[in-house]
Amino acid sequence: MKDLTNGSIARHILAMAPPIMVGMISIMLCQLVDLYFVSGLGDAAVAGVAAAGNAGFLINALMQVLGVGTVALIAHAVGRKDRGDANLIFNQAIALSVLLGLLTLAMGATLSRPYMHSVAADQATVEAGTIYLLWFMPALALQFATQVIGSALRATGIVRPVMLVQTLAVAINIALAPVLISGWGTGYALGVAGAGLASSIAVAIGVLILLAYFRKVERYVAFNAAQWRPQPRHLKRILDVGLPAGGEFAMMFIFMAVVYYVLRDFGAAAQAGFGIGQRVLGLIHMPALAVALAAGPIAGQNFGAGNGARVRDTFVKSALIVTIVMLGFMALAQLKPDLLLGGFSNDQETMEIAHLFLRIISFNMVAQGLIFTCSSMFQGLGNTRPVLLSSATRVFTYSLPAILLSTRPGFRIEYVWYLSVAATTFQAALSVWLLRREFRKRLPTVPQHEAAEPVEAEPVTPPARASA
Repeated sequence: MKDLTNGSIARHILAMAPPIMVGMISIMLCQLVDLYFVSGLGDAAVAGVAAAGNAGFLINALMQVLGVGTVALIAHAVGRKDRGDANLIFNQAIALSVLLGLLTLAMGATLSRPYMHSVAADQATVEAGTIYLLWFMPALALQFATQVIGSALRATGIVRPVMLVQTLAVAINIALAPVLISGWGTGYALGVAGAGLASSIAVAIGVLILLAYFRKVERYVAFNAAQWRPQPRHLKRILDVGLPAGGEFAMMFIFMAVVYYVLRDFGAAAQAGFGIGQRVLGLIHMPALAVALAAGPIAGQNFGAGNGARVRDTFVKSALIVTIVMLGFMALAQLKPDLLLGGFSNDQETMEIAHLFLRIISFNMVAQGLIFTCSSMFQGLGNTRPVLLSSATRVFTYSLPAILLSTRPGFRIEYVWYLSVAATTFQAALSVWLLRREFRKRLPTVPQHEAAEPVEAEPVTPPARASA
């Protein structure tokens, strides 16, 4: 366990962010490699896999419920030096991860095809996306347990082991992708099914390795089967923090679904170009997101310890770092977009759309970085409802105008991106304002013994007696 309530905040951020970033970039690179090999199957396959990948936002919403609730409550417990509560929250989250994993498998089996019919431009795209989703769902289901373990470690200031496991899993996925998708070495190509299967195999191996590491090395929180029996009082604590954050990802799912809906009249090439550009944009966002994710546990531990000044300082320093990073990537996207987009498709129309998307959407990078930072700070404070509010505002300020404009004569594809820039900028301004209001409400009056509101009214049973 690493105490984040002392020492340089900037040093803590810069120490934690690189491993987080490497893990996330590894996952994103894996998706890009899948997309690269799938691109050889044609525009329908690319559009299908990209549109199917948007369903991951909905599953990620459920993962966020667990991850954010686990990070916030365990970080608060660490700040209060309450190891018993940290262990109880961890084991309750593990039990919940099993239930959500099973739910994910059931949703994938029943809803994959209806979802693809709602967003795809043609039947070939529907088939490609459906097949990919069915083979990819086991990977998503297994990631719930990984999310809880990784969140518990991050709340205690430990990030490197998760990064190493993620990197290994990604390496396995990258090695399997050409074999399963294109039939390298076997002569038996599975196409889009191979892309999903490669991910599922790699994630399964990663989960097994992470479980082995956690059981052998981790000491601050540990598996305790006696604490797996659902305890509504503590599940409610996790959900109170996690559900609004999960709602943020659900809002992103709606946002992306509207984009695909508006683009479908432009054909599969437009959806494919957007899918490529969106994946690359996600990779660009990773460094800033890593800084924001590092700031969350720092804010959480200091909030739990009653150190309001350090919570504020965490926001200032992380926002400054994020802004510098995003300005650099915005310049790269404007001046050298080919460095980011080269090699993903041989179709000229698809790549022209991807270039147009990246050039326009890069204008909101600084705003997006501030949104990441504010979201992580709200998680550290244990109140994620403002995050859901700002995300919902973005959905409504974008979706309704986009759908309305798409029905008018002369509607052009770049209007979709300009609307996104405007909506994201508005969300960033709202998020900063909401965070400043939250600071005024909670930080000046946070006593040491009441720092974490969800548990102030009741004692917590130590781990050895929690089953009673």
